[in-house]
Amino acid sequence: MKITAIKDEVVSIASPMRNAVIDFSSMTISVVKVETDQVRDGSPVVGYGFTSNGRYAQSGILRERIIPRLMNADSADLATADGENVDPFACWDVMMTNEKPGGHGERSVAVGAIDMALWDIVAKMEDKPLYRLLGERYRDGEVDETVRVYAAGGYYYPEDSQSKLQDEMRGYLDMGFAETKMKVGGASLEEDIARIEAALEIVGEGRRLAVDVNARFDVPTAIRFAEAIAPYELRWYEEPVGVLDFQGHADVRAASTTPLATGENLFSTEDSLNLVRHAGLNPETDFLQMDPVLSYGLVEYLRTLEVLREHGWSARRCVPHGGHQFGLQLAAGLGLMGNEAYPGVFEPFGRFAPGASLDDGRVTLTDDPGIGYEAVPEIYGILVTAF
Repeated sequence: MKITAIKDEVVSIASPMRNAVIDFSSMTISVVKVETDQVRDGSPVVGYGFTSNGRYAQSGILRERIIPRLMNADSADLATADGENVDPFACWDVMMTNEKPGGHGERSVAVGAIDMALWDIVAKMEDKPLYRLLGERYRDGEVDETVRVYAAGGYYYPEDSQSKLQDEMRGYLDMGFAETKMKVGGASLEEDIARIEAALEIVGEGRRLAVDVNARFDVPTAIRFAEAIAPYELRWYEEPVGVLDFQGHADVRAASTTPLATGENLFSTEDSLNLVRHAGLNPETDFLQMDPVLSYGLVEYLRTLEVLREHGWSARRCVPHGGHQFGLQLAAGLGLMGNEAYPGVFEPFGRFAPGASLDDGRVTLTDDPGIGYEAVPEIYGILVTAF
């Protein structure tokens, strides 16, 4: 097994919407292709990956550091002991060579994109969907045949925001989702409460609706908001304060009757450990949303899950951010609580495979080898065009 080439390109996922902190009018992602010297069914074995939304493309880090390290390494140092497959753990060590500890900002995103492509190759080499390979390696063969998913959206739009919000929520229910999420914190408290009530008119019970602040509030504001939404008994209250303000989270947790959800902007096992040590979160009621692609990939995510277990957290409390097929494969293979979905947002990278079915908030997976991007025409078309 030899990696023969690694390519990256920038793809736009721009959209005329915003959350409480940023707009997405110029949002980009990096897509990567890892080529090998292996052939299956007459075609070269390649792996595809891309960065999750919200962090922009990582071209500089990929081209100047991460890709050259892999391409300059001895092939034997990147392969399994028998030389028959790529070893994502060995590749991870090579990608992180000469990287100083800490400072997990953007390099974790670049590494995560390559890591995704490597796991795509690993599963394709064994002619299995990634989730089944992960179930065999980490759950004694057990997998979840369906995965709980929620529709993430509810952004602020330039005009008719409330009516568009209701149309959006209605559309999610029509697709087969049972739970949805909307953005808050980008308007006055009164306006956001009106938006929540408008969304509830469509989705019904509060347990079917989560709200996401995107870390906009200071602690006093977050506590006031927690008190204001308490009567609605919402699914969760997401990222109420700064992502690294663990004491702030603890203060909001103590004041909130709504479960908290956070973690999508923590990019290492070390940061996740500090979160569960110091943020006052309850492993029975709260939710963790670390995004494997933003946080150094599956190799690091496996370490994070182990640390969480040691501190009383089940994988069933983890709902990864990102809304892509990779997260869905991990949820099914590793026994996570579920996965985020972005229907109609950040197109087309949040699409399910055409062979999947969604009913009552649970989606099936297909048996396409690897992650299965080739089975999603809209995604694969972009990948082929990019490379």
